[in-house]
Amino acid sequence: MLLLCLCAAPAWARIDTYVNQYLQVSGPIELPADASGTPITITPEQLEAGKALFQNNCLNCHVGGSTLPDPRISLSLKDLQRATPPRDNLASLMEFQRDPLNYNGTDVSFGCRPVSRKWMSDEELQTLTAFVLRAAQKAPGWGIAQLER
Repeated sequence: MLLLCLCAAPAWARIDTYVNQYLQVSGPIELPADASGTPITITPEQLEAGKALFQNNCLNCHVGGSTLPDPRISLSLKDLQRATPPRDNLASLMEFQRDPLNYNGTDVSFGCRPVSRKWMSDEELQTLTAFVLRAAQKAPGWGIAQLER
């Protein structure tokens, strides 16, 4: 008699390895939606989609969370928090992507191209920024390869 065992993989095993291991995500998480810290729930699938968008659109300039055109300013959580305005929440990071300003918020940034709605929908941009923000919070080494200040 032949017995077949059908075993389902645990939920964490179906999550992208990078998202699970380095972003420390095995289920839905909360990220700050805006400057007041209002939480928004982000799923592992959204972070996986954000990772793919990052790889396809941002990796040439921001490998590992660094900023190749200006290595003094990375995508580390510390640098995102120190920007004017702070870019440590989804709304401000999305606003920066739509209309990039320099680090101190006084002028247009020519180092980062604007992400139009023709290029990425608000939903796509939110998944991208969720990936960046979670990586800044949790990924070891994210954005730390920068010049000494």
